[in-house]
Amino acid sequence: MQLNEFQDVIARTYGERDKERGTPATVAWLCEELGELAQAVRKGTVDEQRHELSDVLAWLASLAHQLDLSLEDAAARYAAGCPRCGAVPCACP
Repeated sequence: MQLNEFQDVIARTYGERDKERGTPATVAWLCEELGELAQAVRKGTVDEQRHELSDVLAWLASLAHQLDLSLEDAAARYAAGCPRCGAVPCACP
């Protein structure tokens, strides 16, 4: 699945509810899910890590939708490698 397709599915599935909840609440949920991902990375199984990673991605897509931004456009910043030095792997000091 492409990022734009994923963002569209999340927007159609949760967009109205998340918009009513508001951007600050969406950021709070994203942060909560990021904490759950951190815990899964430290102590969880691969399945738990995958689950939490998908939750973080879904909340990030919801936030992007609320801000009228494209995850695909955001990811394009890294398409050629490091956005600072342009190298792959990064050669920044």
